Amino acid sequence: MFLKVQLSWNVIIAPENLQQQGLMLQRAIIIRLLGDFAMKKATKDLGYFLAVTTLEKIGEGKVRQHTGDVLFPVVFNAITFKIFRGEILEGVVHKVLKHGVFMRCGPIENVYLSHLKMPDYEYVPGENACFMNDKLSKIGKDVTVRFSVIGTKWMEADREFQALVSLEGDYLGPVSTSDI
Repeated sequence: MFLKVQLSWNVIIAPENLQQQGLMLQRAIIIRLLGDFAMKKATKDLGYFLAVTTLEKIGEGKVRQHTGDVLFPVVFNAITFKIFRGEILEGVVHKVLKHGVFMRCGPIENVYLSHLKMPDYEYVPGENACFMNDKLSKIGKDVTVRFSVIGTKWMEADREFQALVSLEGDYLGPVSTSDI
């Protein structure tokens, strides 16, 4: 789910990037904010950081004594992406294993669908391994699958989420590309 959040961060500008003109200073602050935002990647509470939408306020700068850097408090709005238990989403399969498949869903790389949570699907081994049911519905590499989120886990070391998902429910499974 996409979330709109308002954040308050501190942006540090090196002395060599300080200009006397107001617009150049604002530009340096925005560039640094965007760089810091991109490096942050994700947090447990807010999910993945996707985009800064508006810069609400730039506070008064405070010079740091030992370095000469200037710290500016900024308030801005941003869009984040976080998945929640019970949510219905779509992902694209990128790895097929005997016991299940791994999918990507937005910025989340590790969405796992176990063969135990795919009712009526059987593993079909081979060069292009996949899962198939009686109606010849196929879940394989590069297939888009609609699923229900069973649970999520925050991995602090990698600063990313993992999710466990299921096809148990109505209208879940491979998504037909002919409907698009």
